[in-house]
Amino acid sequence: MSKGFKGTSSTDDNNNNNNNNNGNGVLFKNFFEGWLVRQEHYLDELICANQNFDESSDDDLRELVSRILAHYQQYYEEKSKITERNVFLVFFPPWFTSLEQAFLWIAGFKPGLAFRLVTNSIDDLSEDQIQTLNRLMRETKSQERSLNDELAKIQESIGAPPLLEIARCGGRRSVHGGEQEEEDSNSDSAMAALKSGLEAVVTAADRLRMSTALKVTDVLESAQSVKFLAAAAQLQLRLRSWGL
Repeated sequence: MSKGFKGTSSTDDNNNNNNNNNGNGVLFKNFFEGWLVRQEHYLDELICANQNFDESSDDDLRELVSRILAHYQQYYEEKSKITERNVFLVFFPPWFTSLEQAFLWIAGFKPGLAFRLVTNSIDDLSEDQIQTLNRLMRETKSQERSLNDELAKIQESIGAPPLLEIARCGGRRSVHGGEQEEEDSNSDSAMAALKSGLEAVVTAADRLRMSTALKVTDVLESAQSVKFLAAAAQLQLRLRSWGL
């Protein structure tokens, strides 16, 4: 006769985790696909505005820029929800193509990419704008290095396996027959610490991505911001189409 209370088996736990991970992934995938459709519509607006600057008032351009920045803010708000549910999913998101995943830096595009887009899409920057953007670029790169260091420290501090390995098993710990409860508890604690640390890093990285875009558009004139945002949307949608 067995003694003591027995919880669910590791197989049941793993199946439940798989179901939760699949459900979370599907929910965000559906949101993301709708978001991309809206992104395409916004790109059409940006291209039209870029081709008809003389017919658009500065207020009209600013309103368009504001709507598109709100569009990106919506993306990060939804992403934060799935990050809280399973942070490992956002490091290797199944809703991205393998090509898109190759460009990821801490679960998203590198914030410093914004400055390359500005350089490649805008040819009428003033000297003051150039100096301000160069300062912002240095600050952004410094924050990127800090986040890289923080991510490395998190993994090193608990001896975590590579993120890809964890993501493939959905953030589950492997449980083998005969493990002692103390070992299970230690493993659970380590995984909880890893998740908490990764969530904080992803949140900080997303905040840096959004704040960089806001700061860049603050420096640019409204017509320049339209060019910048058009270049960003084109890059994202092209990567998407090339990877499909």
